[in-house]
Amino acid sequence: MDEAMWAFGRVSGFIALALFTASVLLGILNRSGRPLLELPRFSISILHRNIVLLATVFLGLHIGSLLLDSFAKLRPVDVVVPFLGSFQPFWQGLGTVALDLVAAVVVTALLRRRIGQRAFKAVHWLSYAIWPLAMAHALGNGTDAGSKWFLALAAGSAVAVASALVWRLSPSFPETAKAREGRLL
Repeated sequence: MDEAMWAFGRVSGFIALALFTASVLLGILNRSGRPLLELPRFSISILHRNIVLLATVFLGLHIGSLLLDSFAKLRPVDVVVPFLGSFQPFWQGLGTVALDLVAAVVVTALLRRRIGQRAFKAVHWLSYAIWPLAMAHALGNGTDAGSKWFLALAAGSAVAVASALVWRLSPSFPETAKAREGRLL
């Protein structure tokens, strides 16, 4: 049973990371106002939200399976308080910090209408910290971190996210260019 839990924990963690990567890319694309293939912007927004939801489910499965696995020795406190774990506490702690930030983003997303757009956006910027923390956790703590296939996927994901982030922060990003034009008028 432990081997099955361990394998499930690995696979669900990998799927969660892949889905969070897609979420970051779709979130940036959504802010640009540009379509994806033939999908209009509202469809990209819905796709982004659904992928985040699915990623969060797989993150829950990842954590739940490792809590049930006697080899992982993950305790409930390790899930919410960073850097207390018995196995590679630093790398595990990065995953815990990422989880805590995911929880903050999810809660504010659910309370978006009550807390207002400004508070939601302020917390939503934490999404840019979640991804590198999760990737560092996977590279430092993941069983497959040394395998060529995982390193290739991690490198490809890193290039895609970094490229999208550079575009997002550039003056040529459509949202930034519109804001700059509005100030000039």
